[in-house]
Amino acid sequence: MNTYDLIVLGGGPGGYHAAHLASKAGLNTLLIEKNKLGGVCLNEGCIPSKVLLNSAKHFTYAKHGQAFGITTTDVSYHHQSVVERKNKVVKTLVSGVSHTLKSAKVTVITGEGKLSGKEQNIFKISVGENEYHSRKLIIATGSSTIIPSIEGVKEALEKHTMVTSKEILDLVEVPQNLTVIGGGVIGLEMATYFAQVGSKVRVIEMMPSIGGQLDKDISKTLKNILEKQGIEFYLNAKVTKINEHSIVYLKDNQETILDHDIVLLSVGRKANTDTTNLSALNIQINKNGTIVTDETLKTNVANVYAIGDVNGKYMLAHTAYREAEVAVNNILGIKDHINYDVIPSIIYTSPEVFGIGFTEVSAKEKGFDVIVITLPVSYSGRHLAETDESDGFVKLIINKKKNTLIGAHMISLYASEIAIFLTAMMHLEIDIEEIKKIIYPHPTVGELIKDALFHI
Repeated sequence: MNTYDLIVLGGGPGGYHAAHLASKAGLNTLLIEKNKLGGVCLNEGCIPSKVLLNSAKHFTYAKHGQAFGITTTDVSYHHQSVVERKNKVVKTLVSGVSHTLKSAKVTVITGEGKLSGKEQNIFKISVGENEYHSRKLIIATGSSTIIPSIEGVKEALEKHTMVTSKEILDLVEVPQNLTVIGGGVIGLEMATYFAQVGSKVRVIEMMPSIGGQLDKDISKTLKNILEKQGIEFYLNAKVTKINEHSIVYLKDNQETILDHDIVLLSVGRKANTDTTNLSALNIQINKNGTIVTDETLKTNVANVYAIGDVNGKYMLAHTAYREAEVAVNNILGIKDHINYDVIPSIIYTSPEVFGIGFTEVSAKEKGFDVIVITLPVSYSGRHLAETDESDGFVKLIINKKKNTLIGAHMISLYASEIAIFLTAMMHLEIDIEEIKKIIYPHPTVGELIKDALFHI
């Protein structure tokens, strides 16, 4: 019998974590994944991009070692070797996920799962010619790159003069000229990588700033730093046509042509809801194609949950992990919910960027009476010891009424690691006076948080 307590559609971060937790809790669990375990994040996103960025960082340190008393005579970069290491890292981690699921006794099958209806409170899911049944269902089918209706995009993708965030990770050579369409997280990380390893990089962005919903001061500082690294930005610019080796954009009603070798298309992602046959269960969909869920990850259909990119709340792997925990807990009868006000967001440029909660602007727009503290990274002894980059800062948004953090933003060395304990402070709503009492190890860049609070 192909009947299970729970079927999970999608083996990305949210899906495999949910399947693992459910099976460990005693549920007979089936995970259906059409491609590779680990999803986009592990195979063609979060992890592989960090391998590339780390290698570029080492290359940059080596080239500029003289500033730190190190003289190098022959520094060269071997992109293909980096790609090979990336593939090795991904293979190792995918194997780890597979082993974890096997140890938890999760049944895993490869194929595209489609909903085929419901009968007597039992969901029916087909994979090819086989049909599987379950009492509970978690949809975790992820997202895919948005392909805009711009003239020449289809032809450029077919000729491989344009790539998405997937294909760019496997380029054989570093392009001489790279044009990035989109100044969001993926676009900025890939722009950073290729600029550091030798490409002339241009970023075209429709909005007046980079980084999406970043704090305006962080966004401005990041742009200035990346420009020093050689990246050119064209803001308030709309791409109108892609030719084989040139791109046309419109800015201030004037068309401009830029030459390129490769174009990276990075204008956002869309939920994968078009091939799952959600209509078989009348699952409610938002206008943007994402599945409607509440804070417990329930859909409008009883016993059906949707987690990760497919619900469009926050298209981040760590959000999917937490959503998986919430969904499984509720399936098990344990009350739980997710707090979307404390989702950290990180951009792994050089330096790194971190943001969580309200920005200064959004907090004031919501009517909060706030204290805003900004402290330069030059206050950190460790930061000065390890880098000559001094344009970064930490920015804290404090709710005067509750005396708690409601926003934290940082552009700095190790920002991604410092993000962990700032997120904890906000999640636990720790009083500012208690945060001041924490003994911070010295010297660390994290001490900037305490130093900032003593500047109130």
